Amino acid sequence: MYSKFGEINCARYVFDKLSHRNEASWNNIMSGFVKAGWYHEAMEFFCHMIESGVRPSSYAVASLVTACDRSGCVTEGVLQIHGYVVKCGLMCDVFVGTCMLHFYGTHGEVSEANKLFEEIDEPNIVSWTSLMVCYAYNGCIKEVLNVYQHLRREGVCCNQNAMATVIRSCGVIGDKTLGYQVLGYVIKSGLDTSVSVANSLVSMFGNCDSVEEASFVFDNMKERDTISWNSIITASVHNGHCEESLEYFYQMRHTHKETDYITISTLLPVCGSAQNLRWGRGLHGLVVKSGLESNVCVCNSLLSMYSQAGKSKDAEFVFHTMPERDLISWNSMMASHVENGRYPRAVRLLIEMLQTRRTMNYVTFTTALSACYNLEKLKIVHAFVNLFGLHHNSIIGNTLVTMYGKFGLMGTAQRVCRSMPKRDEVTWNALIGGHADNREPNAAIEAFNLLREEGLPVNYITIVNLLSACLSPDDLPERGMPIHAHIVVAGFELDTFVQSSLITMYAQCGDLNSSNYIFYVLANKNSSTWNAILSANAHCGPGEEAVKLILKMRNEGVHLDQFSFSVALSIIGNLTLLDEGQQLHSLIIKLGLESNDYVLNATMDMYGKCGEIDDVFKILPRPRRRSQRSWNILISALARHGFFQQAREVFHKMLDLGLRPDHVTFVSLLSACSHGGLVDEGLAYFSSMSTEFGVPTGIEHCVCIIDLLGRAGRLAEAEAFINKMPIPPNDLVWRSLLAACKIHGNLELGRKAADRLFELDSSDDSAYVLYSNVCASTRRWGDVENVRKQMESHNIKKKPACSWIKLKNKVTTFGMGDHYHPQKSQIYAKLEELKKMIREAGYVPDTSYSLQDTDEEQKEHNLWNHSERIALAFGLINSPEGSPLRIFKNLRVCGDCHSVFKLVSQIIGRKIILRDAYRFHHFSSGKCSCSDYW
Repeated sequence: MYSKFGEINCARYVFDKLSHRNEASWNNIMSGFVKAGWYHEAMEFFCHMIESGVRPSSYAVASLVTACDRSGCVTEGVLQIHGYVVKCGLMCDVFVGTCMLHFYGTHGEVSEANKLFEEIDEPNIVSWTSLMVCYAYNGCIKEVLNVYQHLRREGVCCNQNAMATVIRSCGVIGDKTLGYQVLGYVIKSGLDTSVSVANSLVSMFGNCDSVEEASFVFDNMKERDTISWNSIITASVHNGHCEESLEYFYQMRHTHKETDYITISTLLPVCGSAQNLRWGRGLHGLVVKSGLESNVCVCNSLLSMYSQAGKSKDAEFVFHTMPERDLISWNSMMASHVENGRYPRAVRLLIEMLQTRRTMNYVTFTTALSACYNLEKLKIVHAFVNLFGLHHNSIIGNTLVTMYGKFGLMGTAQRVCRSMPKRDEVTWNALIGGHADNREPNAAIEAFNLLREEGLPVNYITIVNLLSACLSPDDLPERGMPIHAHIVVAGFELDTFVQSSLITMYAQCGDLNSSNYIFYVLANKNSSTWNAILSANAHCGPGEEAVKLILKMRNEGVHLDQFSFSVALSIIGNLTLLDEGQQLHSLIIKLGLESNDYVLNATMDMYGKCGEIDDVFKILPRPRRRSQRSWNILISALARHGFFQQAREVFHKMLDLGLRPDHVTFVSLLSACSHGGLVDEGLAYFSSMSTEFGVPTGIEHCVCIIDLLGRAGRLAEAEAFINKMPIPPNDLVWRSLLAACKIHGNLELGRKAADRLFELDSSDDSAYVLYSNVCASTRRWGDVENVRKQMESHNIKKKPACSWIKLKNKVTTFGMGDHYHPQKSQIYAKLEELKKMIREAGYVPDTSYSLQDTDEEQKEHNLWNHSERIALAFGLINSPEGSPLRIFKNLRVCGDCHSVFKLVSQIIGRKIILRDAYRFHHFSSGKCSCSDYW
């Protein structure tokens, strides 16, 4: 009696006073110790019992196994008990055997549990249920269902625990049909009123994405416990129904009262988005109020929620204020840093774990490898992987293949792949993707063939990676079309991702007609295929066609997602269609996508390319809320518009906030220095790029440095830099040097740069034109004529200069000396008027920019025929007085036109924005934003 009511001291006192003790006395007191949580005392009492020659009952032995489990003396204690049970012949006892079976099952010893089950003489439904629980606990779901089918064949009636286990197993494998069959048996056997069975049904339907059925079962339960509420909340969360899950939580708090850490931990992940974070913060407050902030599981869920919402500072606060952290805490914090692009912090976290000798697993190192922002870090983490003996783990191996591919070391990636004891389709997909990203189509095909030789299944990711390796017209007949044939034979042609990749592949290989054909014959077009054809036309076709596709998507009711808007805004920015860009921005706001990071950045970029730098600042997020791409776009826009010092200031502000610049950041920054004449500053940034920030040198950075030195007239240094470049120079390098030679009249170096360009591509029209201009600027008219004859013999035509202006929703384009416009008389009269006005203000034509062998008068006449001046005159005639003018030119504006635009802006008091092939010039009050250096 005393044992039953937990008064173990009184029970022990009575026991000690007994003059005669039988087996029941001994067994009762030992069971009392276990019930009271006195596990060590129970084990000591058991030893005393054996020494006294008393045989424990099967119930007492089962209680003792529980004591071992809960006391922490699992291995040693249970092995001793197991030995005693075998010695005493109790293993065949159904109660003892079932208890031991349950213990080994919950500790992952499935084979040992199977042996124990076979030793039970007549297993009852409890024994069978324990075996099913063992299988379920260890992920052997098929074995659970096999046991259930065996019991049905043998006519054994299942109890509520057995059925609950079977139903949960159906949910784990997502077999809704089998779940309905089991449900039929449940109703037939009258177990549908059982709370545990109903809880399992709710869980099963939730896992099968049938939240309505889950709600129906829950709503019809006559009795509910905490697990019932947790199950329906989990089902709602699993299916992404945030508001419904929170509504159930609200009802739970007001009707059931009791909530536990599982309830909160289940709810928090669904709040990990910008729109749901306010609910998450409310739950965080409840956590503190309920005293659950010390619960590791809850804190890990909070950490994960803030990370998913992009609130890395909040995630760090939770992490650093946790009274206790487990491995999941450390791994989650590291993953948060990686997801938010804060790679150095993730690496520092790994170092802290190593220094404090924390437990680490494959997840730790997989995340750390993903955080490696340079090759040196990758090799160091790889060394630790080997040191910890995790190099044979397939997930780590796959990550290593991916990361080495990212850094272009495909030879190392292949060696890692070959050294892996077991390769799966993920391994080969990573290798094929790496070869594709590094423009190695033959190696990608070879890896694909090896995958098939190993008998591994090919999935859509394999095909998508393989198609992305085809990048040029030569790849199409040799690789692209045979891959397409394989897609049809293998049955992948109906896969949406494969369809989209085929559209992209044909476009990249220069066959846009086939891309359009594939798209238009698709029976079922979705957002993915629409986005693919939109992107194909945007990057490989006329931009106007892509704009028409956007309108068609809207008219056909296709859902425009972040990708659609990003591509559309990019096209509009490249075409400088400000009105259309503003209309699209309005639609974005209407659809509530203005805060989406991808869309926001694309909108900023569009306004920057359309000359509206003020609008860029209007939508720019606050510094602490800006993504890496937002900072890059801001620096690029400032550089493009001539605000060079501001671009540098933004860069340093970015560093002050702890953000790390990347490849794109330095391209924009070095471009700003180049166009602003900040030579020493640019060279210093280039030096710090790899040494201080770990950004590998790219060809784009090298082009910026050559341009920087070339514009400043330091041509010898530019040539020396090319000779020492860590990357082979391409056409952009030599073209930049040739352009600098034209500015400074260096014929000898210009000829050398031109020869390199002709070696790379003898049909490059820009190379001939630039070299001709170098010759003309040095008055080598014979060489100019020779270049022109070479162009004629190769059938190469110069790209004609043109300028355009948009007024009243109409774009008007002008060529050199254009006389075809209906208003030509007014335009040329306006030009004469402007010429007279600026002459009176001190204008003297700089005829060195007229690169023809004519007299001075003809040269001046040629300058006044430049297309940008014609566009200016047309704009002044047809626009309201005082309104700003936006003019665009496809080539670089000449120095004399630049002087004219400055003087006109001063005399007529109007702002003129001119965008040439390189940048924006903001003319106002006789000054230009470029400070006459461009």
